[in-house]
Amino acid sequence: MNLKKAFSIVELLIVMAVIAILVSIAIPSFRAMQTEAWKAKAQGDVRVLKIALESYFKNHGSFPAVANYQTTLLAETPPVLESTLYDPFGASSTTAYSYVVSTSGKYYAVYSVGYGGTGALTVADTGAVATTAGTPIYATNGR
Repeated sequence: MNLKKAFSIVELLIVMAVIAILVSIAIPSFRAMQTEAWKAKAQGDVRVLKIALESYFKNHGSFPAVANYQTTLLAETPPVLESTLYDPFGASSTTAYSYVVSTSGKYYAVYSVGYGGTGALTVADTGAVATTAGTPIYATNGR
């Protein structure tokens, strides 16, 4: 009698079910960790951009124009920014951080659109920051 040793279909189905359960537990945890990592990156990047904007202000007496502000910071001599920084919550991998300046030009905010990609804000001439949509992650020289 020649008996072959092999797994039965029931045993294979049980193993596949256990693996599926473990994967269904791991994926949400991974997603939460990924979101936290993106948040930490955005917080660090807006701090770097704030320092670069303050340095630019010390050299020029004003903040750069909103359009292509990172390009302006990259072209500074001495350099105040090494490379373009991209928002991890942006619509694409090449979405730059947003930047707004008050009407008076005295206050600014640089921000990430935050989780969900809908964050937006404004800066008043008093330096007050008002969130207009979502939950942006920002740095400002105002209040």
